[in-house]
Amino acid sequence: MARNRAYFDYNASAPLITAARDAIVDALALPGNPSSVHMEGRAAKATLQAARRDVAGLVNAKPDHVFFTSGATEAASTLLTPQYLMGRAEMRLSKLYVSASEHPCVLAGGRFAAERIEIIPVDGSGLLNCDRLRELLALHDRNEGLPLVAVQAANNETGVLQPIAEIGALVKQFGGVFVVDAVQAAGRIALDITTSSVDYFILSAHKIGGPKGIGAIIAVSDLIMPKPLIRGGGQEKGHRAGTEALTLIVGFAAAARIARERLEQGGWPVLQRDKIERGIRVIAPNAIIYGSDVERLPNTTFFSLPHAKAETVQIAFDLAGIALSAGSACSSGKVGPSHVLAAMGHGDGTGGIRVSTAPDTDDDDIELFLDALKKIVIRSDRSGTAAADAA
Repeated sequence: MARNRAYFDYNASAPLITAARDAIVDALALPGNPSSVHMEGRAAKATLQAARRDVAGLVNAKPDHVFFTSGATEAASTLLTPQYLMGRAEMRLSKLYVSASEHPCVLAGGRFAAERIEIIPVDGSGLLNCDRLRELLALHDRNEGLPLVAVQAANNETGVLQPIAEIGALVKQFGGVFVVDAVQAAGRIALDITTSSVDYFILSAHKIGGPKGIGAIIAVSDLIMPKPLIRGGGQEKGHRAGTEALTLIVGFAAAARIARERLEQGGWPVLQRDKIERGIRVIAPNAIIYGSDVERLPNTTFFSLPHAKAETVQIAFDLAGIALSAGSACSSGKVGPSHVLAAMGHGDGTGGIRVSTAPDTDDDDIELFLDALKKIVIRSDRSGTAAADAA
């Protein structure tokens, strides 16, 4: 990438890594359908199963508990349903509990009716109110069905990490099902589906350097599964019909393999985030860095400048050669008030700026960002002074 621009929007989408691109190109040469029984079909199926192993390995799951979807939104819509199956027997989940700071695809509630969705508050740092969750689960009428709780492992805007093990233990205490949106956490922090009372992880390839348009549901077991959202030919053990997108899946697998290797070699560097935040505090002492008092992703900083609209600041950064987000990039380019900040009690309307780095973000990139921030703050201060003088 040219040095006149720097990319700080990895939480929106990571650029396709070389290993994923090469795997996709190789897979394009495979003519067979994985469901076909001839030699070409068997070759495609073997490739699919190898990819399943790589994706499973990222969260220490069993390969046959990985089911591919078109992305995290489809995975959420599949899992967030009152209708589950235990073998052939139907099993009902009567209520959905989600945190107020969830990604919109989870807040939408999937196939639950609106009156069957309970919103759990978060505190000023963005952490789930576990006491309130306990109260709600204690009041849950299990005669109507089991509770389903869906929580992000890491918030897509602030990077704040939820206490997944604690929440999972609470959900299991009350006999519930626990879905964890691991889209932002996967590849950035170590995840193990066998150790946190998690029933399902949701993953997305393009957040870890894989292609867009492919994601996965990863189950801790196949004892219970949601009724399929997409039905038809019986692919993915009947959990998601449609011929598997093999080229995208192998790209996902390559990215998952690289992400796992990185974690095994020490993980995502936090020094970049620390340097960025030190610079922000020096340049803009009144800036607010959200969630800085709790555990966060090592690559994410979410901040706001007093009296400066996030969308205005984002545009100024873009003109200065810095790609970043005002909040999350999940609403078709729309920029508006952050529901995450509102849930945290910071809904003053100014919004926030999200800086999200890659493992190879270097000092030159960071200096480009800080130089741009300095100019933006100077202009903002001048505008504020001029407005005060005019008043």
